[in-house]
Amino acid sequence: MPDTYQITTLENKLRVIAVPMKERNSVSTGIWVHVGARHEEPRLGGVSHFLEHIVFKGTHSRTANQIKESIEGVGGSMNAFTSEEYTCFLAKVGRKHFENVFDVLSDMVLHASLKDSDVEKERTVIMEEIKMTQDQPSQLADELLSEIVWEGHVLGRPIAGTLETVGAMSAKDIGGYRDIHYQPNSITIVAAGDINQDALLCSTQKNFSQKQKPPANQEEPFAKKQQKPKTKLFTKATEQTHLAMALHSPPRDHEDEYTLDILNVILGGNMSSRLFNEVREERGLAYDVGSGVRRYQETGAFVVSAGVDNKKVKEAIEVILKELEKISKEPVSADELRRAKDFYLGQLELGLENSMNQMLWAGENVVTLGRIRTVEEVLKRVEAVNPDHIRRVAQNLFKTSSLNLAIVGPSKSEKEFGDLLHFTHA
Repeated sequence: MPDTYQITTLENKLRVIAVPMKERNSVSTGIWVHVGARHEEPRLGGVSHFLEHIVFKGTHSRTANQIKESIEGVGGSMNAFTSEEYTCFLAKVGRKHFENVFDVLSDMVLHASLKDSDVEKERTVIMEEIKMTQDQPSQLADELLSEIVWEGHVLGRPIAGTLETVGAMSAKDIGGYRDIHYQPNSITIVAAGDINQDALLCSTQKNFSQKQKPPANQEEPFAKKQQKPKTKLFTKATEQTHLAMALHSPPRDHEDEYTLDILNVILGGNMSSRLFNEVREERGLAYDVGSGVRRYQETGAFVVSAGVDNKKVKEAIEVILKELEKISKEPVSADELRRAKDFYLGQLELGLENSMNQMLWAGENVVTLGRIRTVEEVLKRVEAVNPDHIRRVAQNLFKTSSLNLAIVGPSKSEKEFGDLLHFTHA
C-alpha cells in the first residue's frame, strides 16, 4: 500500500487516483459517483439503484451483449453497487485490455441509452429483487431496523426503493436524475494494479472531458431526536426469529472511530468475540450472531444481529444487552484488546494485498473523506486505543434511550420485546 497517494483534480473538478501495485498484471478500475439513495426525492426512491442496473442494458453505441463480451470475453469481470451515499461501477481486467475496458465503463456511466423497453424489463428484475429481500428474514429485519433508527429520514428508506416507487419510475425520471447528478465534480476515477497516474489521466481525459453543470441540491442532514427505545415487529411464519438491534453512534471520521471499531471486534466482529461466545457457544441460542458499525457523513449506528430459536428470543435479547452493558462497566483486559487490534489490522493488511480492495479502499476514502488514509495512519490510531477509551465510548453508546430493535418471526406482540429494552445503568 502506498505511503502517499496522488489525487489529481481536473479542470472540470473530476478527481483521478491511480494506485500502482508492483508485480501485478491486472488493473481494477472503479468509476465512483458521489450520489446514492440519500440523494433521492421520495417519489424516486430507488432511482440510484435502478440507474446502476440499467446502464448494463446498453449505450448509444454498444448493446448489452457487446458490453459483457468486451470485458468477460477477455477474462475480466465487471459489477456495480449502490449505497446510501455513492454508486460505484467497477471492472477488473488484464493490463493490456485496460484502455478498452475503461472506455466501456465510461460509456456505460455517461451514455447509457435508457430505452423504455429496457427500463420495463429491468423494472421487473428490480421488483423481484425487492420481493426477495422481503422473503429473507435477516435482510427484512435489517431494513425495518433502518426505518426506526433513521425514522422519517431518507437514510431510513431501502436503497432499492419500494414496489410502488420502482413501479412508477419512468425512463425520463431515471435520465433526468442522471443528468442532474452524474456531473464531473461528482465523479472520482480510481484504478489499482499495473497502472500509473499518467496512464489513468490519459484515459480519463479522453472519456470525461464534459464541463461541469450547476451543482445539484444537497440532501437534508439527519438530526437525532430519539428519547426512548423503539421496537418494530414483522410477524412472519419462520423457523427462526431474526432480530436486529441498533444504537446511534458517531458519524464517519469521528475522533472515536477506531475505538468503536475495536469495540465492535471485541463484542461481535469475529468468532472469538464476546457475543459469539456467549450467545452461540455457551448458551446455544443462535447459529449466527455478530455486530457491525454503519457510518454516514453526519450519523451512524452500532448494530447487533442474530437468528435465534423462536422460543428463546427474549433470552437472546437479555444476553445481548448484558454483554453490551458489561463492556461499559468493566475494562477490557490487555490480552483481549491486543487480540482485537491484531485482528483488525491483520484483516486490513490482508485485504489490501488485492488490487480490487485497494481500489475500493482508495475510492471510498476519497468519496467520503476527500483524502485517502494510509495503513500507517490507521495503525497509529488503532494502537492508541486503550481500555479507558473503550469503556468511555461504550458508556456513551449503550444508553436505554438510544435502543432500537427490529424483529422478524412468528411473534405477535411488540410490547413483550419492548419491555426488555433497557440497561440497568441508563
